Amino acid sequence: MTYVVTENCIKCKFTDCVDVCPVDCFHEGPNFLVIDPEECIDCTLCVPECPAEAIYAEDDVPDAQRRFIALNAELAQTWPVIVERKEPLDDADEWNNKPDKLQYLKR
Repeated sequence: MTYVVTENCIKCKFTDCVDVCPVDCFHEGPNFLVIDPEECIDCTLCVPECPAEAIYAEDDVPDAQRRFIALNAELAQTWPVIVERKEPLDDADEWNNKPDKLQYLKR
């Protein structure tokens, strides 16, 4: 099993989760993070660190967010690995918990 970053990360990109990952499975895009399912070791350390509560175990991803399982796998193949915490996007707090953000995902 792997963990999956879901929609609430879009336009926030808090990176607290990156600091605790023991295997560097996070990849960074312009306004979103993803987890490489081939690298994730199911350690659960990232889940409580995410201020946006956007990380779920694959089996627990809400039905409306299931498309993010494939999206994480796809984008992890092209986006670079991120291994250190960075500042979130400038307006991250404004975007946190806003619905329907998939349309704003930048690839």
